[in-house]
Parts: sequence; C-alpha cells; structure tokens
Amino acid sequence: QVQLVESGGGLVQAGGSLRLSCVASGRTVSPYIMGWFRQAPGKEREFTAAIRRNFGITYYADSVKGRFTISRDNAKNTVYLQMNSLKPEDTAVYYCAVIRADSSANYRAAHAYDYWGQGTQVTVSS
Repeated sequence: QVQLVESGGGLVQAGGSLRLSCVASGRTVSPYIMGWFRQAPGKEREFTAAIRRNFGITYYADSVKGRFTISRDNAKNTVYLQMNSLKPEDTAVYYCAVIRADSSANYRAAHAYDYWGQGTQVTVSS
C-alpha cells in the first residue's frame, strides 16, 4: 500500500509561481512513474506532467510546457511540480499519482496509475 501526500497548493496571482510536493510513503520503494494530474470545475481530469524513476525522463501536457517543471528525489520518494507563469486557466485541483512498477501502460491516462493523493487546490487569480 502507498499513501501520497501533497502540499504546496494555495492562492496565487496570475504570473506567479507555486511549487507542489508529493511524498509517497508505504512499502513501495521508488515508484516507476510519479505524475501530476489536474481537474478544473466542469472538466475531466487531465494529465499534467510525469517523470520516470531514472535518467530524468519527463513528460508534459502541451498546456504547461515551458512553464511547469517536474522533478523527483528518488531517495525521498518525492515528486515536485514547479509551476511558473501561472494563468487563471491553471486553476484546478492537482493530484499526485504513482505507477508503482515497470509498465507499458499509457502514463498520460489516469487509469494507468495505481495510487492517488487527495489533491491540492491551486487557484490563480486575476
């Protein structure tokens, strides 16, 4: 079993920055994929970013490329999402998710993930 605990959400003005953190705890060590999804009111949950365990391989949704950066500390089983140049359109609940082992599943698809956090609200004003 794995628990994911997010932090760092909150209110920010357009153009500002936030850094989200997600710590994975439990018996699973160094999940294969750690990722972020987001869900805005009235919209489906959408893939935001993901990072593999090794080699710093990252993936981003087109909507956040150039603005968001995902990183990972394998020793801490922690994933971060640095969000810069935030826009009101980024307002959403952000969810941390984990694929626990090697998989050929589509990392962009929510159903491929084994564990989910409770989500953290990010609200971008102005």
